[in-house]
Amino acid sequence: MASKIGTAGNKGKGIKSDCYVEFEPKPSGGIEIEIKSKVKTLFGKAIKELAEKVLLHFEIKNVKLIIEDTGAVDFVLAARIEAAIKQTIETDKEFLLPQLEGNTNSTSKETFRFSRLYLPGNSPKLMLNAGIHKPNGLILDLEDAVAPTKKFEASFVVRNALRNLNFYGAERMVRINQGQKGIEDLAFIVPHNVNLILIPKAESAEDILAVNKEIERLKKVYNLNYNIWLMPIVESAKGVIKAYEIATASNNIAAMAIGLEDYTADLGTQRTTEGTESFFARSMVVNASRAAGIQPIDSVFSDVGNMVALAENVQKSKGLGFDGMGCIHPRQIEVIHKNFAPKEKEIEKAKKIFLAFKDAEAKGLGVVSLGSKMIDAPVVKRAQNTIRTAINTGKLDKNWVENN
Repeated sequence: MASKIGTAGNKGKGIKSDCYVEFEPKPSGGIEIEIKSKVKTLFGKAIKELAEKVLLHFEIKNVKLIIEDTGAVDFVLAARIEAAIKQTIETDKEFLLPQLEGNTNSTSKETFRFSRLYLPGNSPKLMLNAGIHKPNGLILDLEDAVAPTKKFEASFVVRNALRNLNFYGAERMVRINQGQKGIEDLAFIVPHNVNLILIPKAESAEDILAVNKEIERLKKVYNLNYNIWLMPIVESAKGVIKAYEIATASNNIAAMAIGLEDYTADLGTQRTTEGTESFFARSMVVNASRAAGIQPIDSVFSDVGNMVALAENVQKSKGLGFDGMGCIHPRQIEVIHKNFAPKEKEIEKAKKIFLAFKDAEAKGLGVVSLGSKMIDAPVVKRAQNTIRTAINTGKLDKNWVENN
């Protein structure tokens, strides 16, 4: 009877920064490694050495391993080999490369999330330099961006990316799958310093509680003590109606997003640039988020070639009260940041309110006034948020508050 062959990775025309692996266990004959690569002369030895380390870790003594390399970095190569191995043998072992320095930092509930860039979890070439475009967050996507037949192997790539990809300071995010598959995804990401987990198709508090139950279990198993934030994504009519219930389901919810492609499909309508069909839903998500004290995050804008329409959409989003939105191409990031950032007139007004508030505090006054106008607490809070946003978008010197 022929032994089962495990396969993982991508090959063919246009594939870069990846590899394709075939793993065939043998009853005897030792280890046979065949490497096919255009850069075999330069990197063949290093590829073989890493492959041997992985095989040794899993105590594989007899195997035929074929690697078709198209420029895979070590964490991708290791993920592909491990995924192929685990299709043929059962083992609880994991092969983990040393974690990249900097990939253990935590983020706060208030971290700015103007932009979050989606990266398909099974496409390493799109991950490797994504951080240089300076999004606030990089989302390693295990859900819609990964074909059903590739989800198993994508889990290993995403796990290794959390440890070894250079995020260039961006928040480390992962979108898990729906339902039980999403719960199973958590074992690949919770122990590896994920900052924020996106929960798709959220429709009730129970969806959030189920995820948190597994997070807490894994934290105990691995003795973890860092914060893991959640961002539920509302993508259905039911989710919109239950928005406040979802937003208040747990203290570790930092933000709530809306996914308009699925939402409009659920309504049976078409998504338009004007957005009239989604006005109610977007307003519900904003209001529920504000009531819960979390960040409302708008949907992605799917026309990656129309920067003018994107800018207009961001202005509408900001006008509705959103704090950020998703993006599916790096070229969208700068437009999103520029249009979510406060205008000069807003900043100048906020500075005046801030200084008036500070002066009133110093004098022990219970009332803040600016000229002949009385300034109440919500206005002061809004001014403080504007200043903080201006600093975080580079439109105001970071030392302005301390110097004033």
